[in-house]
Amino acid sequence: MTDYDVVIVGGGVAGLSAGVFTARADLDTLVVNDGVSILYRNAILENFPGFPAGIDSRLFSLMLEEQAERAGCARLDAKVAEVSHADDGEFTVETGGDEDGETLSAERVVAASWSNSSYLEGLDLDFEQSGSKQYVSVDETGRTGVEGLYAAGRLAEQYHQAIVAAGHGSQVGLTLIEDANPDFYHDWVAPEGYFTNRDREVPEGCEEISEDERQRRARQAHDRLRKYVEEWEDERPVPHPSFVEKMG
Repeated sequence: MTDYDVVIVGGGVAGLSAGVFTARADLDTLVVNDGVSILYRNAILENFPGFPAGIDSRLFSLMLEEQAERAGCARLDAKVAEVSHADDGEFTVETGGDEDGETLSAERVVAASWSNSSYLEGLDLDFEQSGSKQYVSVDETGRTGVEGLYAAGRLAEQYHQAIVAAGHGSQVGLTLIEDANPDFYHDWVAPEGYFTNRDREVPEGCEEISEDERQRRARQAHDRLRKYVEEWEDERPVPHPSFVEKMG
């Protein structure tokens, strides 16, 4: 059995956004994903802030996956079959079938899959049914009725837009961090002297950097984005499987 601080079920926008925060808080985070994000059904993402002319939704997905990996998230391509909760508070996450599956343990679990929630049916949860869709009931911060279990994005009946999924996933990640209470203050990079010039220690989870280092990181970010776009223009985008099936 492999142990993690956090297991996130679902590698879409909500799940990866949550993972960026939990991994950056030094919580050992695994994202378990089956298939591709529903975002692949979009032709182009035109309503995500920061991209005035829009961005290819598949490119956005790949960039978010890399961001989660750079933050420290591990990834497992598998289907979660069941999540169970022991009396000691630990979660067991079973993937795959009897022969090829894995057993994982986690202190906390984020359910961010859509639209399947059958792996949660063995837990004492409240569900809401709307037509053929089933949602997990959560409070205003993404906590479910089971301590240590959270739900993010569409599974928590949030709006379908990518920006909403990213925001809710991030909120759930921060809520989990608050509950886990690691040595963590704030997830941001400050200019040199922001704390130290006021005779304060730099808090855990925060970093002061010089102007030269700020410019170096800015150039690195610009170069990476440029390479992403150049590489993407040389590749043929892969449509969502449901679209391929429909078109025959």
